[in-house]
Amino acid sequence: MQSPFIVNEQALSLYRYPISQNNRSLQAWDAADEYLINYLTENDLLNKDSKVLVVNDSFGALSINLLNYSTTMVSDSWLAHRGLEENIAQNHLSADNLTISDSLTNLPNDANVVLYKIPKSKALLAEQLIQIKRQLSSDIIFIAAARAKDIHSSTLKVFEKYLGTTTTSLAVKKARLVFCQLDNQQTHQSPFPTVWPLEGTPYNISNHANVFAREKLDLGARFFIPHLPNIKPNQQVIDLGCGNGVIGLTLLNTQPAAQLTFVDESFMAVASAKQNIENNLPDAAEHCQFVVNDCLSGFEANSVDVVVCNPPFHQQQATTDHIAWQMFNDAHRVLKHGGELRIIGNRNLAYHIKLKRIFGGCKTIASDKKFVVLSARK
Repeated sequence: MQSPFIVNEQALSLYRYPISQNNRSLQAWDAADEYLINYLTENDLLNKDSKVLVVNDSFGALSINLLNYSTTMVSDSWLAHRGLEENIAQNHLSADNLTISDSLTNLPNDANVVLYKIPKSKALLAEQLIQIKRQLSSDIIFIAAARAKDIHSSTLKVFEKYLGTTTTSLAVKKARLVFCQLDNQQTHQSPFPTVWPLEGTPYNISNHANVFAREKLDLGARFFIPHLPNIKPNQQVIDLGCGNGVIGLTLLNTQPAAQLTFVDESFMAVASAKQNIENNLPDAAEHCQFVVNDCLSGFEANSVDVVVCNPPFHQQQATTDHIAWQMFNDAHRVLKHGGELRIIGNRNLAYHIKLKRIFGGCKTIASDKKFVVLSARK
């Protein structure tokens, strides 16, 4: 049982989402969340007229402490949305003052307090700061937070470039706060989505800020593409953890009659995949689906012929293998008898052990010093 999240003498039971994940030892909050909430209270920064914008709240640790105020939580993570909703329900709280929004929706222009958890992606950081500067008043209270080890001089320069005068707090429990005044007179045009040519094809790939490989084909996808399964017409195929959709796009290029579903927990990823199919294979877009989801939750069992996947091994700032476990278990459930899961992973992650436990066996399709492509059949 995890210890409760205690700030301002209030104890809350918070969990990462999905609650059933294998690695229950990972906390749904960190010292930066505690520091930020305690700082707000100690300095009496909120009042009945405060309109709070919370950005990148991992599982609701910030937002759940602000439900007495008009609060909007913005995150690119579907899991963060669900985690906040679940934690509100588990603690029997009211969400009447709360709005949950994705990263592609315009920010509320009346926000006067911004609480910002610094993301791992520098591209997402830049994009979000550009939007904050463009859409909000210059006299807002802006406070960012992260683990001290994740706040570098280069990080502070990004804040200074896009917002203005930037200062930091002392470290508390290895966390630090960043304070910004929106006094930089220069306005920046967002570079996102970026567009780059997919080598060896006539296609151009579009990427929103929080999508991996924003400028060229990443090494894993480069190795995976020549070893994708052969798809038959009208087969039901899922590109799980689709990112920008380049794997599914490649499958559709070879078999345009396939029924492709693109799934990711990132709103920006699914939007990128949808745009890439519509721009490059518009005729195929009619029989594609684009789903923001927690792996394959809610998908019908025994309904799919092929699942292709490049599993992530990070969730927010945490390194964890529970996502791969969930992806493989979900794929096994939704695949038809004889259906195939084909994955790529770093060799050191030893995914073959997981696949043998779930599927009873797996086959190595290709490998090099860094990557391995594996196939498992139900």
